[in-house]
Amino acid sequence: MKLSTQHFQPRQHMVRGEYELFHYSDKKMDDVQLHHHDFYEVYLFLSGNVIYSIEGRTYILRPNDILLIGPNELHQAVIDTAVKPYERMVLWINPQFLNQLGNETTNLADCFDPARHRHTNLLRLAPERFQQLKNEFQQLYAETYDKGYGSSLLCASHIQRLMVMINRSLLHEVSEDMNEDVITDPFLEPVVTYIAKNLESELTLDQIAKQMYLSKFHIMREFKKQTGTTIHHYILQKRLALSKQLILKGIPITEVFTHCGFKTYSHFFRAFKTEYEMTPKEFYRWMRS
Repeated sequence: MKLSTQHFQPRQHMVRGEYELFHYSDKKMDDVQLHHHDFYEVYLFLSGNVIYSIEGRTYILRPNDILLIGPNELHQAVIDTAVKPYERMVLWINPQFLNQLGNETTNLADCFDPARHRHTNLLRLAPERFQQLKNEFQQLYAETYDKGYGSSLLCASHIQRLMVMINRSLLHEVSEDMNEDVITDPFLEPVVTYIAKNLESELTLDQIAKQMYLSKFHIMREFKKQTGTTIHHYILQKRLALSKQLILKGIPITEVFTHCGFKTYSHFFRAFKTEYEMTPKEFYRWMRS
């Protein structure tokens, strides 16, 4: 099935309530800055030369690889379009919608759970299994943009089938050869792990340096070199991402900052509005609308 492609749009937020699906092919494209989402992302890599970084791990992608990116996981693609076009299909799924598609015995979001045994963001399938999954993507894409009778029902069914296939594959069919294309950086991974475990408390560069037995100047230099952002901005992004999770869980907005490492509400409010161009209350209303 030959599907049309779309012009790449740089927004990193959803404008549809349940899901969005894109098919891109770019002959020239700049690297994407480090960012995170409030939704699930299933990413089908079809062609190109791409290295993908997700929370301290680096994935050297091969055509037909699949990436599973959960809400608030910071990630970034480093793209080389000089060799061949960068083609991919990207599915964004609202967490509430994905929850509705499962039931009490089947949590379709299991594949995104970082606490899952042998958790990895990369799924590499045997060719015949990948083709089955790609077919579901293509049928979902066709129904999404066809808008025919019952298309919303068929789209939900395709997403259910797609997510069941992914979860089953992670349980039974993970490729052994992908370990060579997953780089766990001995510097970066312990740093981001320590940050993730200490977001709620005061977190200083001096503390991180002491825990890592490294100079803070070395940490600042290496972190910027490997992620493209400063360690201070990374910590801020992780804290703000955590704040959005807590807001959606119903914790009062005026109390959220105390659980995310911000010293004052005014500091939290200014940082949130600067990062997302909306206030915490506006974010809550927008996500609930």
